[in-house]
Amino acid sequence: MGARKKHTDFESALAELETLIEQLESGDLSLDASLQAFEHGVKLTRECQQRLAEAEQKVQKLTVEQGQMQLEEFDAEDD
Repeated sequence: MGARKKHTDFESALAELETLIEQLESGDLSLDASLQAFEHGVKLTRECQQRLAEAEQKVQKLTVEQGQMQLEEFDAEDD
């Protein structure tokens, strides 16, 4: 259940970041609101990057070959 919550949190943070970007690109925000949105966007970006790094580490740890840990690069385009 914890993994599901992390996944949801990542997806929520990413969706919120996309919304912030749209607001900033629209040019309708005041300078102060734009600065606050930008600061929040930086925070969300860092959180998403951290979650992605944690996920990458888990993928590397779970890659096992012949009983020993073998680190392999993950390439989503190999599908």
